[in-house]
Amino acid sequence: MVVLPALAQADDSRLQQLESLDAGRAWQAVGRLDIGGLGFCTGTLIAPDLVLTAAHCLFDKASKARIDPQRIEFLAGWRNGRASAYRQVRRAVVHPDYVYDSDVSPERVRRDLALLQLQHPIRNTTVTPFDTATRPAAGDEVGVVSYARDRSEAPALQEVCGVMARQQGILVMSCDVDFGSSGAPIFSFEGATPRIVSVVSAKAEVRGDRVALGTELGEPLALLRAIMKAGRGYALAPAPDSNRVVVGGVRRDTGAKFIRPGG
Repeated sequence: MVVLPALAQADDSRLQQLESLDAGRAWQAVGRLDIGGLGFCTGTLIAPDLVLTAAHCLFDKASKARIDPQRIEFLAGWRNGRASAYRQVRRAVVHPDYVYDSDVSPERVRRDLALLQLQHPIRNTTVTPFDTATRPAAGDEVGVVSYARDRSEAPALQEVCGVMARQQGILVMSCDVDFGSSGAPIFSFEGATPRIVSVVSAKAEVRGDRVALGTELGEPLALLRAIMKAGRGYALAPAPDSNRVVVGGVRRDTGAKFIRPGG
């Protein structure tokens, strides 16, 4: 069981709206994923033709079935009705052990990762893919760029939030996320350029305070890359069978009360 630190994060920065071109210039590879008219998530370009996001974004909440990737569009740097690039998705790869219709649990969060291959690479000098980095440690400062239900037309940057705990492949963070933030990149700012260390999977509560949960990248992302390289993935396939989603229950092994996915 994780013993979480005090949740007061005095150094956490406020969300900064990236509504202008100048403000968002460094973040053009972060975009909105429009999911076939069913909603949206956040995704990030990590190669000219690959977008990293959360696996649960690729499932229909009502039917629990996988969404045809060709119904998903990536809007790079989307703000105020315009994007730096528009691309349809050709193919999707989700973690092979991820089960959508399951309890919102540490196991689900740990595997909540997906790669999307675009129909055509984005070769735009203003849209530079982000690199990934090794997992951060508890106590490290990170940041997040995300869209959300109250800021769907432009992303927002929270430059400083904290990694409060790390256990079983899950990061518990003080970052400010909401619906639509699923799949949003969590950045480390160590070094010359920001690098992605996690993606947002869910909101949760710890002792009444809201936190963000994300998966560590490491092995899960390496596995997705290998599957993609092997030419596997899906265009449309049935979701695996499992139990109904149960949210709001306390998970004793993390101390977190799961609310619902962030997107």
